[in-house]
Amino acid sequence: MAGVTDLPFRQLCREMGAGLVVSEMVASDPTTWSTRKSRLRIQFGDEPSPKSVQIAGYDPQMMAAAARFNVEQGAEIIDINMGCPAKKVCKRAAGSALLKDPQLVESILRAVVEAVDVPVTLKIRTGWDRQNRNATEIATIAEQSGIQALAIHGRTKACRFVGEVEYDSIAKVVDAISIPVFANGDITCATQAETVLHKTGASGVMIGRGAQGNPWIFQQINHYLEHGELPPEPTLEEVGKIMTRHLTDLHEFYGEVGGVRISRKHIGWYSRWLDDGKAFTKIFNQHETRLQQQQQLSEFFSKYPLQERAA
Repeated sequence: MAGVTDLPFRQLCREMGAGLVVSEMVASDPTTWSTRKSRLRIQFGDEPSPKSVQIAGYDPQMMAAAARFNVEQGAEIIDINMGCPAKKVCKRAAGSALLKDPQLVESILRAVVEAVDVPVTLKIRTGWDRQNRNATEIATIAEQSGIQALAIHGRTKACRFVGEVEYDSIAKVVDAISIPVFANGDITCATQAETVLHKTGASGVMIGRGAQGNPWIFQQINHYLEHGELPPEPTLEEVGKIMTRHLTDLHEFYGEVGGVRISRKHIGWYSRWLDDGKAFTKIFNQHETRLQQQQQLSEFFSKYPLQERAA
């Protein structure tokens, strides 16, 4: 999730119970590696192991070089992105566009696996459109190429994030290969996570958009799977502390200009659960300084309660 899973967010999700977190997508083009954006994307800070970096590209040798470079920077897992449906990625024949070319997929996977001594994982979709679902074929190639684990978003490239998730397609992949498979797509609560695990037989679930403004989802899923009951929703005090901490971390990580800009979307996601959240977000997004954002957040929690949230 480029633009979302930066170091502050990854650290927060880990503390909330995520078993593994993955960096933002890093391009395989070596001319981008020295840019500030790329350097920030592979910042690990004091993250615990294993540190996973996701790379994207279309050329086997460039992907292999990108894998080696990121391992040199501290990556302990290399994750290959063949699931992103974004136009700016797919128009360069990367991301989920690669699913059209199984031979190229194999060349990329083998090149990356042979280039590094750390585990290599893969993220895919069920195919490139509803008439061309080939996740099982790609998954088999992945296993044979040395991929250690596979995550599947249960939609095609053409579907993007619209329509029902094909949990049955994920189940077919689980049955076809022996490496761990992680199910992904529309998992927004603990009960849905259990349902997906039951439907697919997957080894685990991958959470993306469901964690935006809701990092508690990992604690809730873990608790529900272990105890069979839903934990209480976070209190207003807990929500306020997490939002304040996240805002502070973003400012410190990006600096005032970048922190003010990037925090707008994160605070907007949290605000979905708050009374008058839309009004709050509209004002928050007009602020241009760190102090203004911090003051509004502090004042907000002295006045407004948390709305009831759906189970």
